[in-house]
Formats: sequence, structure tokens, C-alpha cells
Amino acid sequence: MFDVVVVGAGLSGAVMAREFAESGKRVLVIEKRGHIGGNCYDEKNEYGILVHRYGPHLFHTDNKEVVEYLSRFCDWELYQHRVLASIDGMLVPLPFSFASMRKLFPQALARKLEEKLLARFSYGQKVPILKLREADDTELRFLADFIYEKVFLHYTLKQWGITPEEIDPEVTARVPVLVGTDERYFTDRYQMVPKEGYTKMITKMLHHLNIALMLQTDAKEILRLVDGKFQLFGKDFTGVVVYTGAIDALFDYRFGKLAYRSLDLVFETLQTERYQEAATVNYPNDYDFTRITEFKHIHKVDSPFTTILKEFPKPCGEKDEPFYPFFDETNRKIYEKYAALAETFKNLILVGRLAEYRYYDMDDAVARALEVFKKVFQR
Repeated sequence: MFDVVVVGAGLSGAVMAREFAESGKRVLVIEKRGHIGGNCYDEKNEYGILVHRYGPHLFHTDNKEVVEYLSRFCDWELYQHRVLASIDGMLVPLPFSFASMRKLFPQALARKLEEKLLARFSYGQKVPILKLREADDTELRFLADFIYEKVFLHYTLKQWGITPEEIDPEVTARVPVLVGTDERYFTDRYQMVPKEGYTKMITKMLHHLNIALMLQTDAKEILRLVDGKFQLFGKDFTGVVVYTGAIDALFDYRFGKLAYRSLDLVFETLQTERYQEAATVNYPNDYDFTRITEFKHIHKVDSPFTTILKEFPKPCGEKDEPFYPFFDETNRKIYEKYAALAETFKNLILVGRLAEYRYYDMDDAVARALEVFKKVFQR
């Protein structure tokens, strides 16, 4: 009945399913949840506010090919994300920049620090905080230690449960110091959100005569590994299996479980026009939650109510949603074993953050899926 089985109806799975369907293949998409879209899933709540059910997702990219591809399935609304951090009772822009220094420090000190940063780095450069802490200049070390303590250290401890020094550099590089005055959180060429939301966009991607969709279905109920081969509905399946789920679960955790961080997501709807100054406000040093997002900043709507989301990080338990791969040497070695085992299955394709044990932004997830499909199709 099917040439391709795609496990997972998130962004990576939807791209793969659409590409195979357009190439003439019959595709079955299996999704464990009761909805498509994966963690990009959004919906309007009872107050007409479009909320992101698994935390804020902001599309930004320099990849024109990805923009053109997704534009087939949605219209866009321009949106530039801004993030503030609560530091010493003040709200300052993130990433930490000249604009942040001018709010927190005396004018003369801020100017001196700007001059020293420009003497060492190029304007617009994003410098990882741990690299800035290596500076031999007294004033720059003061700045680096201040940012480390006030912005980075305690937020990292809440988010990951370990210190910044214990985290993979790939993670710490995502929270840089900006040498410049730009107050936008992202500086990519393309910054926008789908007008009708990500769920509507992915719905259109999966709307194809060659695609069948099964929701609320654990893939292991119908797709099994038996003696090193896949079986679909109890019969040998020699077609392509695109797997976007957790790779350790696919192989029944034979090499051990991969670690993730999870979140408790607490939504609140308040009878007020606005709750905060920006879409997201980070709380590095106060409270148990890391940040609050207010969705009316992202998707504008005329309503006397507003909906906010507080994120409480925690270790990923058996029933929790895995949000962030926990990068360390132990988990990398475990993943490498699973990846090597997956290579022995000629009809198995791993794609996406859980299957590849990587943190992908949305544009990276789309680009990766398109890249993988081209390689498979050429093969």
C-alpha cells in the first residue's frame, strides 16, 4: 500500500512526506500525538489568541531556499523578535549589547567598554560569553564577569541543571554578547511568522493525495523491527522508513537512554491588554521559571485578554516531552552507537532533532530535511 513510512508529523517529517509524495511515492505518516506539527503546534485559545502549545517558535533565517519552500504553504507576517532580561530590577535587551550596557552602567563606563570591545572585535560580531571571559583587559573582564553572573550563570543553571563550563560549546555559543546596538534578538535577513500559524502551514504541507495520516498512533503498534527488518501491519516492509522520533526508543534503548531536558509549561490568561513590554522577558536570577512569553506580541489580535506562558525547566522523565538534547561526552558516545546501528538499515532515514540528537532551529530542520531527501532521491 505504501512506498514510504514517515514516523512523526512535525516539521521535519512533514517536509519529507511532502517531498516523497510529490515524487510520486505513496506515503504513510504516523503521529503519536493527537495533532500534527510536533512542537511547532499552535492553536487559537478560547479568547482568540494564537498560542504556541510547546513554547514560542520564531522563524528566522538567511536561507532564501527555505523561505521560498515554506512560502508555498503559507502567507507570512513580518515579525522581529525582541527579548528583555530582568537584571537588577531593570529590563534590558538581549543579546547583551551596547544598548544593554547603556541602560545598566554609567554613561562614561558604558562608552569606555564599547570602545574596548570595538578595538578587539568587529562591529556586529557575536562573542560567546566564555570567550569574552578569557580577555586579559581589566575592564573587559569586569564586563564579562558581570554578564556571566547576571545574565548567563543562573539562567543556565535553571535551564540545564549544570554550569556553563559543563555545557557543550555548541550550546553556550547560542547566547552571545553582541558588539553593537541592535536590540533585535535575531539579525537574520528573513524574520516572520505564518499569518495563520504553524499548524495551518504544516496542514497544507501534508495535504496531498499521496499522503495518508494516522494520528494518536504509536509507531511501534504498526511498524516493528523483526530480525533486523521492518514490518508494517505485520508484513515485511522494504520501502523507505523516515524516522523523526527519539533514536534510542527506536532501538528499545539497547545502548542506554539519551538524556534530555524538559519543561513544565504554565499558561495563564489575564484580563488586560498587555502584560509585558516585549514578547519574551527572561528572568535569569529570580523565580523558578526562566522566561515569560506573551503571544499577543507575536500574533496581534484585538482582545481585552492576553495569554502568557511561563517555562519551568526540569530533567526529562519517562512521561515528559523531550525538548532539548543534553549534550555531553557520555550522551554523544551513546548516540554514536545508535547512529552506527541505524546505518546498517539501508531503508532507514534519520532526520530531525530527536532522531539526530541535535538542536535544530526551524529553518535548519527544513533545510536538513530537503538536503536528506535530495540525497535519497539521487541514490
